Amino acid sequence: MRAAAEALLKLTADPDYLGARPGLLAVLHTWTRAMAYHPHVHILVTAGGWREGHTPGWIPSKRPDFLVPGRALSILFRAKLRDALRHAGLVDRVPPEVWCKDWVVHLQHAGSGEKVLEYLARYVFRIALVNSRFERFENGQVTFRFRDGRSGKAKHCTLEAAAFIARFLQHVLPQGFSKVRHYGLFSPSRKQILEKARVELVASSVTTLPPAPTTVDAPDITVDAVSADHRTRCPFCGVGMMHVIDALPRWRPPP
Repeated sequence: MRAAAEALLKLTADPDYLGARPGLLAVLHTWTRAMAYHPHVHILVTAGGWREGHTPGWIPSKRPDFLVPGRALSILFRAKLRDALRHAGLVDRVPPEVWCKDWVVHLQHAGSGEKVLEYLARYVFRIALVNSRFERFENGQVTFRFRDGRSGKAKHCTLEAAAFIARFLQHVLPQGFSKVRHYGLFSPSRKQILEKARVELVASSVTTLPPAPTTVDAPDITVDAVSADHRTRCPFCGVGMMHVIDALPRWRPPP
C-alpha cells in the first residue's frame, strides 16, 4: 500500500502530469469472489491536488479523464516495491525473474467519484463472505455462492468444513492492522492543508442565488434566530445552514 501511494505521489508531483499533491484513499482487499487468497489494493485518487509554493492553491488534472500514465506508474511501482522488500530483508524470497517482467497497474477514470464512494461505503469494512451467500451446510461440507468475474454467471463452491474455515481465516487481518489508509492530501499530518483545499473548492463551486421574493407581511429571519434553533453556517462555504441531528459515538479504537 505504501509503495503504491509513493509511486502515485512521485508522478503527480511532476509538473508534466499534475505538479501538485492529490488525496489518496487506499483500501486493502485480500479475497476473490470465490474467497481465494488474492491481496490487492484499491486507491481512490482526487482529480487534482494542492500545490504549495509562492502561489498555493488547488490544481485540477490537466485532462478530466487522465491523471498519470499507466506505463510509467507500473515501472515506478515495481521499483518502489522492490526497494521496500529489500529494506525489509524480504527481497530474496521473490524469484529474480519477477523484476524483469512487465507489471500492469490498472488505471480507471471514476467520473465524479460518487459511484466509487457508494461502493466503498458498502464494502470497505465488509468481510470476505456474508451470510446471504451461504447455500447449505451438510455432511461436513459448506457450499456458498459467488459470481464468476468473466462470465458474470452465478457459481457454487463446496468445501470441507476445515478447508472452508482455513480459507476464511486467510482474510482475517492481524490485530491493529488498518485496511483503510490515507496518503497525500488525505494524510492526517496534512489536515490544515486539506481544509484549505476544501474551502477553495467549495468557494469556487458556490453560485450566487437571486434574492428570494418578499411580501409585506413576511417576518425578518436573522442568522441569530436560526442559530437559536441549533443551526449554524457551514464552516466551508459560509452560505448553507447546518442542523445537528445526532453525534455518533466511536465504535472502534483508532488503528
